Amino acid sequence: MKKFLTICAALFVLYNNVSGQEMDEMWDNRSNNKANKNVQWFKDAKFGMFIHWGLYSKLAGEWNGKRYYGSGEWIMNQAKIPVAEYEKVAKSFNPIKFDAEEWAQIAEDAGMKYMVVTAKHHEGFSMFDSKYTNFDIVDATPYKKDPMKSLAKSVAKRNIHFGFYYSQFQDWYEPNGGRNTWDFKEAEKDYQKYYKEKAIPQLKELMTNYGKLGTIWFDTPGGLTKQETEDFVNSLRKYQPECLFSSRVGHGLGDYRDFGDSELPPFTINGPWESIYTHNDSWGYIKHDLNFKTPKEIIYLLANAAARGGNLMLNVGPDGEGSFPAYSIQYLREVGNWLKINGESIYASTAGLLGQQPWGVSTSKPGKQYLHILNRPVDGEVLIPDFDVTIKKVYLLDGGKELDFEKRGKDIILNLPLGEMKKSLNEVVVLEYSGQVKASQTYNVVSDNFQEIEIPAYFAKVKGNANLKSLTYSHYYGDWKHTNCVVDAKNSGDEISFDIRVTKPGTYKIKLEYNCGTESALQEGVLTLNNTDFLFRTLKTGEFDRRAPLPLIQHSVATTTFDKEGLYKLNIRPLKDGKELFKLKSLIFEAVR
Repeated sequence: MKKFLTICAALFVLYNNVSGQEMDEMWDNRSNNKANKNVQWFKDAKFGMFIHWGLYSKLAGEWNGKRYYGSGEWIMNQAKIPVAEYEKVAKSFNPIKFDAEEWAQIAEDAGMKYMVVTAKHHEGFSMFDSKYTNFDIVDATPYKKDPMKSLAKSVAKRNIHFGFYYSQFQDWYEPNGGRNTWDFKEAEKDYQKYYKEKAIPQLKELMTNYGKLGTIWFDTPGGLTKQETEDFVNSLRKYQPECLFSSRVGHGLGDYRDFGDSELPPFTINGPWESIYTHNDSWGYIKHDLNFKTPKEIIYLLANAAARGGNLMLNVGPDGEGSFPAYSIQYLREVGNWLKINGESIYASTAGLLGQQPWGVSTSKPGKQYLHILNRPVDGEVLIPDFDVTIKKVYLLDGGKELDFEKRGKDIILNLPLGEMKKSLNEVVVLEYSGQVKASQTYNVVSDNFQEIEIPAYFAKVKGNANLKSLTYSHYYGDWKHTNCVVDAKNSGDEISFDIRVTKPGTYKIKLEYNCGTESALQEGVLTLNNTDFLFRTLKTGEFDRRAPLPLIQHSVATTTFDKEGLYKLNIRPLKDGKELFKLKSLIFEAVR
């Protein structure tokens, strides 16, 4: 065991300058392959509220006159605040405006079906009354109350599943907790002692003192082998056998899969999973962060997660007094108003039977496809390709107005009412059918019904060295972004190809959206389409850096005219052997009108 701990300590010295998101990619954070019999509520819920609330909320992104951006809950780490100094913050932490009923009502108004709140984040401060530390909201602050008691009751009254976030390994307050390297030496830490004396006892408190829990949401595991993690998990299961554990418990032992922060998978994922996003740029409250996602952007994320078979858990960061940001309250309630009308297309749905389309995505229920029109066609004509079934009825979910449609071969064409377009955040069309949808080849549709059509690189077929990779990078500290690109096409035999289906003949300009560093710049490539080779030379955009925005260019490389509708093959390859041509994010077809 001593040898194992020494190895862990060495690894964490190595990882000292590595972010939490980068660590996520180093551990086996996938859920197990055994279906938990209690997971159905989670799969049906689709929309949850994440709440990051702690001492960092009072600091609000500032320390000693300096403003910090990005993940406000990491300010102790960012500013390397000594434990002795951080303890003083608790002495003035007094969230007198906290109202459990208000928080629970906002979640209900937003249409959220579960809530997860930070019981203890990496800072080590417990937002509940704990017998195993004095560094908690009851013992260390003038507030002297346990907000989790009232919040658990208020949420339960509204039939919303309640859960706790708990950082089981990272604890910057404790000498034996993970990742505080400015106060304590990693090589001298006893992780087992930390688990035994704080993490496990506190988790037992959370699972026995707050009523029925829907989930425990773990984060950044470490310090335990797979067998030790399994013992840890099993020791907790007995307290609430129906409670789910998130995949970040580590070693593939979770009940559902969480993707990286602000990551949405490009394709349908089997099994229970969720994407986690925060409402602005930070998870914990930062008073100078006012970059809030609009209701339309939230609904776009929700529809895309549901269309791929998963959930969206959206974070809100209350301030140090216990109040939600005004924009969070307003925008969440607007999303809730949309869900009151269109929730049938989200709750208890399964992944759509249609791949991503120029107009949007779909979700499924038996005998129904819900078409989420995220990008309205210019003439209102919506193509549902390769949907060879008997259509019984097509109508708008909002109001029930029936829509005209026709069958063309295996395709369905329906018409949205042009003169009656509502100012909807996302129009939903219900397509009722009988019969079984047969799997068929999915083609990327090109049509002048849209000013531009973007075809993501993850729809490409690759050959040779070329492969698909998710690039992870940040805007601010911890503000992670993920872009799927085709990378490593470097020889003339490497190929990136797309199956194109042109449904509206005409002239189109073709752009390649890519990242290209110094070494890759000025190489020649060739795009082949419509019996023509289009040569181009790559342009330098800047290097890919995980700690900076991904620099991209939309490079116009061709203009071509399609005389007739039909199927086409588009190929891209380096003209000669060399270095990586570029990191290709997407193809863009722009209709020339």
